[in-house]
Amino acid sequence: MVGIKDVARAAGVSIGTVSNVVNRPQLVSEETRRRVQAAIDELGYVRDESARQLRAGSSRIMALLVLDLANPFFVDIARGAEQAAHEAGLNVITCNSGQRVDLESSYLSMLAEQRVRGVLLSPVDTTGERLRAFARNGIPYVFVDRTVPEVQGSSVAVDDVTGGALAAHHLAETGHREIAMVNGPSLLAQCRDREAGARSALQDHDVHLSVLDAPALDVASGRDAGARLLGRSPRPTAVFCANDLLALGVLQAMVAAGVRVPEEMAIVGYDDIEFAGAAAVPLTSVRQPARQIGRTAAELLIDETSGEAPVKHRRLVFQPELVVRDSTRAHRQK
Repeated sequence: MVGIKDVARAAGVSIGTVSNVVNRPQLVSEETRRRVQAAIDELGYVRDESARQLRAGSSRIMALLVLDLANPFFVDIARGAEQAAHEAGLNVITCNSGQRVDLESSYLSMLAEQRVRGVLLSPVDTTGERLRAFARNGIPYVFVDRTVPEVQGSSVAVDDVTGGALAAHHLAETGHREIAMVNGPSLLAQCRDREAGARSALQDHDVHLSVLDAPALDVASGRDAGARLLGRSPRPTAVFCANDLLALGVLQAMVAAGVRVPEEMAIVGYDDIEFAGAAAVPLTSVRQPARQIGRTAAELLIDETSGEAPVKHRRLVFQPELVVRDSTRAHRQK
C-alpha cells in the first residue's frame, strides 16, 4: 500500500509538506503543490482516513441501518439522510438488516468496531437488549421510522396507529363491511401499531376485520396473501396492507385471477412509494414523508455529535396522510 513516505520520496519533499498538500494546501506554494499532486496521482496514494479519524477523535462517517433496502420507502429515507450528511461534510454508509435480528446484531458490532460517528437505526429487535449493549460503546444513535420506549435516544417516526386508523376508516366509510388486513411480521412494531390503529377505527362500525400475517413486507408475500384471500368464503371486499409492496402483490394476485379492483376488491397500501401511484390500478395509500424522516433523523444525529452543546434527546413524530386513488371508491352494499 502506497504511504505518505512514498509520496514524499517521489516528490522530493518532507512528509510534513505532503500532509499540508493533502490537508492544508493553502500553506504550500503552487509549484510544490503541483509536484506533490503529480506524485500522488502517479503512485495512486489515498490517505488513511481511519488513522486521521483516530488523531482527530471523530469520524466523518455515519451509518444508516434499515429493515429492507428492497423497499423504496427506505431508499427514500436514505436519500434524505445522505442529503443532510453531505451538507454537513459527512458521508453515510447504508446497511440492510433484511428484517433479521442476527444481521442487525452483526452490523451493530461491525459499526462499533469501526467507531462510526453515529448510527441511524430502524431496529428489528425492539427488546432493547442489543441496543443497550451497543450504547455502551459510546456511539450515538437515532431511531428512524419508530421509537423504542425501553431505550434512551432520539427518534423520528410516523404515528402508525393513526395511519392504520386512516386506512380502515376510509374503507368503512366507503361501505365495506368485510375487510381483511394483510400484515407483516408481528415482531415489527410498525406492523403491530398499524393493526392496532385499524382495529380502533372500526370499533364504532359494523365491520368484520380479519388479519392475515405475511412472513415479509414484500411483493411475493403480498401475492401469496392475495391467493389466500381469493380462497376465502365469504371473500372480503376490501384489504388494507401493512405496506405498499404487500399491496402491489395483492393487486397482482387479483388481476391474475380476473378480480376487478376496486369493484370486487378495494386495496389500500401504506408508505405511498412512487410505484403506488404508478401501478396498473393506482393504489390508495397512507403516505409517510420518507425523505423528510431521513433528513430530520440525520440532522438530529449531527446535532448530537457536534459537541457544541449537551446532548438533549428528542422524539419527533410526523402525522401520516391518506392519499386516495383508483384502488378504492364508494362500495355499494347489495
